[in-house]
Amino acid sequence: MQVRNIAQPITTRNLAKQARDAAVIIFSAFLVASGLRLFLIPHQLLSGGVAGAASVIGYLTDPKYISLIYFGINLPILIWGFIAVGKKYIGLSILSVVCTTWFLNIIPLVQLTHDPILASIFGGVIIAGGVGFSLRVGGSSGGFDILGSIITRKRDVPIGNVMFLLDGIVILSLGFFKSWDSALYAMLCIFVKSRVVDMIHIRHVKLTAFIITKERDLMLSRLCKLPHGVTVVNAEGGYSHEGNTMLMTVTTRYELAELRRTILETDPKAFVNVLETVEIVGRFKRLK
Repeated sequence: MQVRNIAQPITTRNLAKQARDAAVIIFSAFLVASGLRLFLIPHQLLSGGVAGAASVIGYLTDPKYISLIYFGINLPILIWGFIAVGKKYIGLSILSVVCTTWFLNIIPLVQLTHDPILASIFGGVIIAGGVGFSLRVGGSSGGFDILGSIITRKRDVPIGNVMFLLDGIVILSLGFFKSWDSALYAMLCIFVKSRVVDMIHIRHVKLTAFIITKERDLMLSRLCKLPHGVTVVNAEGGYSHEGNTMLMTVTTRYELAELRRTILETDPKAFVNVLETVEIVGRFKRLK
């Protein structure tokens, strides 16, 4: 059996990839904090999620403490995620939360527009950029994203409905304690944010990946280390008539970056087709 010495190149590439991922996470945190400080907080609006919950509490107490409240709410969620999800994903999420908290303290509170509708739209777009880019590199902006990752890894549930319910509670709290006009503006911001995140990352929570590779055994051994099962199908090239192996696995939008990285590290020449999955019937998480 031929043994390839690929440890050093993979290590070098991994270090460069980790540095790029960290840079993207820091930039994403800057976008989230900018959207809050420059558009939403000056009008006492919110974007949903943990940042929205922290904003509501801050508006009722003192807005200058929003960053600390944001970090305090995220802390137990990050600990839970570290236990339930894994070090890589939560490591990037911790970096995102810490950087967002820091940027919330150093970015000046400036009202760039006096129109709350414009503030809702552009604030949602900028925050969505931060959230979407974080998801693309395999991290998150913390808060409800981590809860979504935990839930979708364990159960096949309509996570979109769960997120809508949590955001709804935050919006109702803003309307009840502050004003219903602000709550309606917040709904507009959340809608814009969700649409832009879908454009940057991917809309469906569940995804099906078809991987065609000649590195059957090596690819299968790597994929079997991931949380979900793999189906092996013997395939043949339609033009070349060469034998290939097609591997099928179902994953989530939160795990897509990790799956992509695993495939490219194992076989850079692999052909991968990722499809949005509407519904799953049967066991989603591989039994241990």
